[in-house]
Amino acid sequence: MYLGTDVRVGWGYDVHRFDDSPPLILGGVVVDDQRGVAATSDGDLVAHAVIDAILGAAGLGDIGEHFPSDDPQSEDADSMEMLARTAMLAHEAGWYVAGCDVTVVAETVRIAPHREAIRVNLADRLGVMEPESVSVKATTTDGLGFAGRDEGLSVTAVAVLSSLD
Repeated sequence: MYLGTDVRVGWGYDVHRFDDSPPLILGGVVVDDQRGVAATSDGDLVAHAVIDAILGAAGLGDIGEHFPSDDPQSEDADSMEMLARTAMLAHEAGWYVAGCDVTVVAETVRIAPHREAIRVNLADRLGVMEPESVSVKATTTDGLGFAGRDEGLSVTAVAVLSSLD
């Protein structure tokens, strides 16, 4: 993989509580059709965490600045489309996404059966030249905290951006 003359790293985080509005979507993939999360958009925590990581690395603010929850256009918005728009914003600012690493923190949500589909979706929407540069992992909290009590889940993401020059 070729990296431009300047490389930046950004970190993103998102958390939502579960509610009774299925489906639960992560990385554009339905991972649970019995429950969902309380959210303004479609609640895709993976997309939201990666968006913040990209925006942070590019010095472009945060998700709330670009997709405010009080904007009527954010209601039920497709988070993967928001992610693609974010990658385009970074590109317009002189950056491309070289890769990202995502960790889903949840007690009962199973990522393994969906990992490859999430990874491919992310790579596609981000325009990542080498899809193997996108990683999706999961962990539990061994019963500790809100995630351990299965009240919700969180996602962390790291994005690596490289300059276009």
